[in-house]
Amino acid sequence: MPDSLSKKEFTYCPGCHHGIVHRLIAEVIDELGIREKTLIVAPVGCSVFAYEFFNVDGTVAPHGRAPAVATGMKRATPDKIVFTYQGDGDLASIGTAEIVHAANRGENITTIFINNAVYGMTGGQMAPTTLLGQKTTTTPYGRDAKANGYPIRMSEMLSTLAGAAYIERVMVTTPQNVIKAKRAIKKAFETQIKGLGFSLVEVLSTCPTNWGKSPVEAGKWLEENMAKYYPLGVYVDRTKEAE
Repeated sequence: MPDSLSKKEFTYCPGCHHGIVHRLIAEVIDELGIREKTLIVAPVGCSVFAYEFFNVDGTVAPHGRAPAVATGMKRATPDKIVFTYQGDGDLASIGTAEIVHAANRGENITTIFINNAVYGMTGGQMAPTTLLGQKTTTTPYGRDAKANGYPIRMSEMLSTLAGAAYIERVMVTTPQNVIKAKRAIKKAFETQIKGLGFSLVEVLSTCPTNWGKSPVEAGKWLEENMAKYYPLGVYVDRTKEAE
C-alpha cells in the first residue's frame, strides 16, 4: 500500500471509482517523494473525508471553495504541494466561479476533478454534468435541455483560460485507462512542482448507487455514454512553453 494512503478503510460504495483514484494519487505522491510537503483540500460531497484516507496534511473547505482555500494555502506556503479533490457538484455547480478564477489566475495548484454526472452524497440529484436524457431524482423523466440547460464540459471551458497550464480528461475503467490516468495525475503534480501554473485532471467516474446499476453495468454505461459526451484527452498543455 502507498505510504501516502492511511490505513482507514474506504467508505465509498462498491464500484465507485474514488478508491482507484485515491490510490493513484497516493502512488504519485510517493513516487515524487513529496508526501511530507503535500497538502490536500477536501471538498463537500462523497469524498468529504478524503483527508482521512490520505496520509498527508490537509483540511476541508466549504462547499465549492476548495480552490480559494488552496490558493491561500499555496500563497502562504509556496514550498508546499497543494491539491484539491472535488466532485462535479462541488466544482461545476456551487464552486464554478472558484475554479474558473483560480485557473484564470494561473494559481500554482493541482485539482483532481471527479465527474460522475450526478450529486452523489445528497441523493442523486441532477448535476451540471448530468447528460441529456439522464434520469436523476430531480429529473425523473431525463434531463431536458429546454428546462435544465446542457451538460457543462469543464475541461474544455477551463482550457480556454490563459492561466491553465495543463488539463487532461481520463477514466479508470480498464487497466490501460488506469495507467493513462496515473500518468496524467503525475504530470499535473509535476506541473505544480515546476511552478508552471494551474493543473487539473478530470476523471470520469461511476456512481452505481445513484445510477441504479451494478458496478459492471455502471462501468459499461460510463464508457458508452459519458466518454462520448466528455471525450478523453489533453485539453491544454502549456508546460513546455512555460519552462
